Amino acid sequence: MGSLSNPPRVLITGLQGFTGQYLRDTLLAKGYRVFGTVHREVESMAADVYQLDIGNREEVSRVVSDVQPDVVAHLAAISFVAHGNVDSIYHTNLVGTRHLLEALASQKKLPRSVLIASSANIYGNASVEVINENVAAAPANDYAVSKLAMEYMARLWMERLPVVIARPFNYTGVGQAAHFLIPKIVGHFQRREPCIELGNIDVERDFSDVRMVVQAYSELLSRAPAGETFNVCSGKSISLQAVLSMMEEIAGYEIEVKINPAFVRANEVKRLQGDSSKLSRCIGAVEPIGFRDTLVWMFEKGRF
Repeated sequence: MGSLSNPPRVLITGLQGFTGQYLRDTLLAKGYRVFGTVHREVESMAADVYQLDIGNREEVSRVVSDVQPDVVAHLAAISFVAHGNVDSIYHTNLVGTRHLLEALASQKKLPRSVLIASSANIYGNASVEVINENVAAAPANDYAVSKLAMEYMARLWMERLPVVIARPFNYTGVGQAAHFLIPKIVGHFQRREPCIELGNIDVERDFSDVRMVVQAYSELLSRAPAGETFNVCSGKSISLQAVLSMMEEIAGYEIEVKINPAFVRANEVKRLQGDSSKLSRCIGAVEPIGFRDTLVWMFEKGRF
């Protein structure tokens, strides 16, 4: 690995995604020059932004050769569990990641840190109350399988690249797509709709704020603990019913909940609660953001 550029150059794949935009702002504030990839070209694209199909090996190689990044945050993925095109899930999450690692490893100047965003969904319906990184994977859907396969594939490159794997648990915030659970709930309350249709409501999740998640990613990129895997989570689980109750208090009215069988997934993970102690030992304590504060922020600032 060569010396760092001045300013250091970071490549964020999936720059226009929900997480990518927040990570961009965090790293810009830390003095990085941010390069990014987007899946679809948009009007007035910045000079440091590349339209890229990560499933195209030649395109990925071209972008990496052009950017010569000092650090890389690989966020580009299909992240919606219920995404209908299974082939696309595997091609993007697994094959696309391999294209990126291959391109990075072929450069004369290797990056100092490569963060790969996996998912806590790889744990599936774990048999323990609190999940640490040593809990056996038991993926319960194609999205989770694609992420676990990606992790195994990435390990093939760890002798050549300083790869760090992050397993974020559920997180949300202003700007997350409306088809995700929390933005869907917040949007219904913003519009003061009398009822909401949901699927499995007997679930608990470890919800975090996207601003905390990108802070953790930023610290991992800086410290570069190569070869390690980290849960990124709050360490607390919240029931869906509790989320609805908080939103009723924030919005000032009660909503009727209807169960739509079309939204019910037979392989639903019932409870996810993470152990973030390994992450804290590595990067120190990340300032917590209470989930009610996240919901207020989304209710007041978001457009869902």
